[in-house]
Amino acid sequence: MSELVWRRSSYSGGGGNECVELAFPPAVVAVRDSKNPDGPRLVFPRAALVVLLRLAR
Repeated sequence: MSELVWRRSSYSGGGGNECVELAFPPAVVAVRDSKNPDGPRLVFPRAALVVLLRLAR
């Protein structure tokens, strides 16, 4: 997963290191903490992100 393109929200703080970042390799979503980009990452099916976003409304 070292070649992923990580994206962060435009709503993140001014420093840019106070948010989560998402990457979208095929069929999954990867999530990492912007303060620790080399740290652990969560990886789950894209359908799980859809469910999470629906529940967060």
